[in-house]
Amino acid sequence: MIRVVALMEASSVTGPAKNLIEFARRAKPAIDITIVTYNRERGDSAFAAAAKAAGIATHTIFERRRFDTGVLPELRKLTDADIVQTHNVKSHFFARWLGLDKRMPWIAFHHGYTNTGALDRMYSQLDYWSLRAAYRAVVVCGPFARVIERRGVRRERVHIQHNSVKPFTTPRADDGSILTVGRLSAEKGHADLFEAVASLKDARLVVVGDGPERAKLERQASRLGRVVMTGHRADVAPFYAAATVFALPSHSEGSPNVVLEAMAAGVPVVATAVGGVPEILDNGRTGLLVPPRDPVAMAAAIRRLLTEPETRRALAAAASAEVEAHYTPEAYCRSMTAFYQRTLAEWRG
Repeated sequence: MIRVVALMEASSVTGPAKNLIEFARRAKPAIDITIVTYNRERGDSAFAAAAKAAGIATHTIFERRRFDTGVLPELRKLTDADIVQTHNVKSHFFARWLGLDKRMPWIAFHHGYTNTGALDRMYSQLDYWSLRAAYRAVVVCGPFARVIERRGVRRERVHIQHNSVKPFTTPRADDGSILTVGRLSAEKGHADLFEAVASLKDARLVVVGDGPERAKLERQASRLGRVVMTGHRADVAPFYAAATVFALPSHSEGSPNVVLEAMAAGVPVVATAVGGVPEILDNGRTGLLVPPRDPVAMAAAIRRLLTEPETRRALAAAASAEVEAHYTPEAYCRSMTAFYQRTLAEWRG
């Protein structure tokens, strides 16, 4: 058994948090993962509560602010393991500051950056300094690997591991509805999708998610009409079951869980060709790819799927088969378990 301590700052069950919980649950007894997270309120966050509900040992450290160095003594005591892994900028930074790279193999999971402002860009630069000390860096797609390699992380230390997805309910509706799911932030490109939908008569758009762009997008939606904004939903399966087409208009991405979810649900996908999307979606076979920031191209691809039922069915069937062959939680668990075993063996020489 390999003992792993995973440091992650997450208050809700985001995509990376969901993947960590699922892997920790499935990997036992070969990999025994303990999760350490942070909260600025006493008690557990939704993420910590979900991890505990899944039967995973979880510790919450109280912090007063984002980079509260007062957590370091407790963090040092909680990182006694065969391997330590970190997620997000703060945990990477604390791992290097504590010198964990000298004590054990440190695996840093790089999930990408939003770069929404000057502070976020500063944190990104800090993160490159931290990542260079990690024994291994795990990324979700080739473009992310190339980014950190250009910033000084050695190629032989980088491991690419795409996300996984559980089976979803087969769609039951075919009413011309378009679905998009994700954080409402600028890099997700929702405004482009709204513009595309404006040119599609009788099409209805359902937007699932919340984030800093919500108020702005709600104003745009009210002018457009035919848009339903649901806010955040813990259970997204019913929305996939009711969708005719799934659209991802992002300007930047890693390995988006929502594309895998749509593929698993048998919903045909139109997505922008950014980040790791072209690595999981084969244009013309398992989905349709369009350039980012191009509402006209997005509208044309969606229109094609709405008006060509045979194309919808062919893409959906191929996509479901692709997920079953390569992106199941079982396949992810086998791959990552072997990665941990190999990493520890190499460290011990």
